[in-house]
Amino acid sequence: MLMPVPADDLQRYADVIVRVGLNLQPGQRLLIRAELQTADLVRAVARSAYRAGARLVDVIWDDEQLTLVRVQAAPRETLGEVADWIPRLSADYLRAGDARLAIYAATPTLLAGEDPAAVSTLKQAEARAAQPFLDLVQRNASVWAVVSYPTPGWAAQVLPEVPAEQRIGQLWRAIATSCRLDAADPVAAWQAHIADLEARSAYLNARAYAALHFRAPGTDLRVGLAPGHRWAGGGSISERGQAFVPNLPTEEVFTLPHRAQVEGVVRSSRPLMYAGNLIDDFTLSFERGLVVRATAARGEEVLRRLLASDEGAARLGEVALAPNSSPVGQTGLLFANTLYDENAASHLALGSGYRFCLAGGTELSAEQFTAAGGNLSTIHEDFMIGSAAMDVDGITAAGAAEALMRSGEWAFRV
Repeated sequence: MLMPVPADDLQRYADVIVRVGLNLQPGQRLLIRAELQTADLVRAVARSAYRAGARLVDVIWDDEQLTLVRVQAAPRETLGEVADWIPRLSADYLRAGDARLAIYAATPTLLAGEDPAAVSTLKQAEARAAQPFLDLVQRNASVWAVVSYPTPGWAAQVLPEVPAEQRIGQLWRAIATSCRLDAADPVAAWQAHIADLEARSAYLNARAYAALHFRAPGTDLRVGLAPGHRWAGGGSISERGQAFVPNLPTEEVFTLPHRAQVEGVVRSSRPLMYAGNLIDDFTLSFERGLVVRATAARGEEVLRRLLASDEGAARLGEVALAPNSSPVGQTGLLFANTLYDENAASHLALGSGYRFCLAGGTELSAEQFTAAGGNLSTIHEDFMIGSAAMDVDGITAAGAAEALMRSGEWAFRV
């Protein structure tokens, strides 16, 4: 298998993951969940983690081809059964104050063309099994991070016109640019970038807007913000007080929308890959926070299944602002990978909201969180709405509009 990623570059990436993403501390354990095809990066991360003082690095290996085999060959009545020991082990690590890393490098179209009902059943079963772990993630119970690595299937989706033997190298260069690995000191570059995002979050928290108003071709959407909402961006702090950066790359600041105060229409600006299927050029209409109409030029049935995943799947759990001029956006690529595509543009997320984006939210029961405006669901699916044609205003409690973004770029200084 061709993996033309220079060893020095690979180790620089691993060091950023360990030192910036996880901020791993001496004595912590690290659990990595990764695809077999990412073994080179897993080994580099393990080396960096042990150098940082990790006492144990363990790995859960995935093989996406086995998922395809199961969807194609397993009895349909068994697809609702999944191995719950995997999310249970991940939850155990977070409860113990240790670290968990996911290396996401799936082939975007792996399950395209398979029975959508079978794929949906399997994905919903996986989501249900993972819920206790996801609850800990949404609370930032301990440090966690998600990163990606070029694989042949992913590279073929992103760069179909490039000769096969050159795809991984080109995708790697885009990843390196997006993750600031081309800086003289990537760790220092990340520290400066995180400081900027945190300053923007502080500004938005001080303004305490009641709502956001998004305007672009096909979009006229007002997103109410939950009272007591908190903006976050770049870095996070675990419940144990450990700083970390959960997504590499990251260009966004984000907060908690009110589950019942979203009105208007929004049109996607980039395709969404869900369960191996492409959903493109889709529009969602909201009334009192609920999606009441959904259309798509491609993948409409898949979109409808996503919205019907559970009671909270057709409501918003996150609203995020990101400039078009971000390093991710400047690559000009559609990554078909939400970790990257969401950082190329402002976006929303259907499904569960982050409890840490509400003052005191991690201490609330599920009922109290919902009553405060938070949304609960087994899904959290980001979709991109930002573009060079988008304007965003913050709406004060008095109803005044203040410019936050103009033509897809920040309209305020920090």
